[in-house]
Amino acid sequence: MRIYIETLGCPKNANDSEAAAGICEKAGFTPAESPEDADVVLVNTCGFINDAKRESIDRIFDMIRLKEKRKDLILAVSGCLSQRYGKELFKEMPEVDLFLGVNDYERLPDALEDLKKEKRKMLFSCQPEVFEEFSARKLPENPYSMTLRIAEGCNNRCAYCVIPQIRGGYRSRPMEGILREAEQLAGLGCRELILIAQDVTGYGEDIYGKLLLPELLKRLCKIDGIRWIRLMYCYEDRITDELIEIMASQEKICSYIDIPIQHISDSVLKAMNRRSTGKSIVNTIKRLREAMPDIHIRTTLITGFPGESEEDFEELLDFVETARFERLGVFAYSREEGTVAGDMENQVDEEAKALRADAIMRRQMEISREINEAKVGKIMEVMVEEHEAEGAYRGRTCYDAPEIDNAVVFTSENNLRPGDMVSVRITDAFDYDLAGRQEE
Repeated sequence: MRIYIETLGCPKNANDSEAAAGICEKAGFTPAESPEDADVVLVNTCGFINDAKRESIDRIFDMIRLKEKRKDLILAVSGCLSQRYGKELFKEMPEVDLFLGVNDYERLPDALEDLKKEKRKMLFSCQPEVFEEFSARKLPENPYSMTLRIAEGCNNRCAYCVIPQIRGGYRSRPMEGILREAEQLAGLGCRELILIAQDVTGYGEDIYGKLLLPELLKRLCKIDGIRWIRLMYCYEDRITDELIEIMASQEKICSYIDIPIQHISDSVLKAMNRRSTGKSIVNTIKRLREAMPDIHIRTTLITGFPGESEEDFEELLDFVETARFERLGVFAYSREEGTVAGDMENQVDEEAKALRADAIMRRQMEISREINEAKVGKIMEVMVEEHEAEGAYRGRTCYDAPEIDNAVVFTSENNLRPGDMVSVRITDAFDYDLAGRQEE
């Protein structure tokens, strides 16, 4: 059977899809180029916030419409939306043949085969207590930049978040498995490893009794062929002096860190059940910038959390102004059932939430452009990602994660391919991107 996998959501979902594709290929399935060419379509959904849920549901209905034309098409749904609402969706979407939980990809081939005998089914296993390795992973032809999952689940009970309910408790991946996969990826030409988990800074505490991200990084840096190692999803309160020292001293670790701080007001942070305080956040940013003056810090913020006052918001806006984050995203608070925040009083008006998010992004756009303009005239190392036109390419620097951060559009007289590392002189700057030309 030919299978097409549609992935929505974050890099962790993309990692799951690669595992699902590899598991199915090992079982004899072949990949399809499009839903129209497939015998099976798997929609791997996101269910984190309302916008993501709507996007996932819309895409499922797109595939249902395709199935109305192709009666023999098997339609399966997996991912966070399926895990969270599978039983309800099973009743409401009779066109879907299979609903699959986030821990059930190993069972996917057998479940699809069983559909020849059964009309429909659901597969939702209990949350495992330890990290479970996938038996396979389907890689792209040129795996120059790949995610490397170091843990699953989350123990941080943030008041607004449903991830622990969906993904279960925090489960670190044994270091041997991480290093083995990293070696394999490097052997296939991978140059960038993007470390992912719900909280990468929590790595090791559950199975080794202490935080071991610094040790893991030291060992990853010894792998030949890897040029960049990128840290995503770091909790501020676990960014230790040891971690900062390793980041600053190891050339392969990008001067980049993703720290979703969510807010700066102590009252809002407390209501969110975050361990950070405004003071600790300011101190951590200071420590990072002192150790690595060129570091680019990415963060995400939430506006309109229940009880957020105008004063809280103004404090956040002022903080954005003074902190001058190189990369920043904002979400208007999404009220989620089953969360502590969802039942809180003092819910903020939808319009106010959106206006506050917009105000921050308008200011951040100015900051981003100012930071970019300071790079004009500099020569920067760029990883090629796309050939856009004759003599024109798109890539990104070590300060940019794929798909979510800035890009560099540049000209070159050479024939380049994705993954090549080239020196680019920056000639122009925009709100979020840079332009330049390759230096010979």
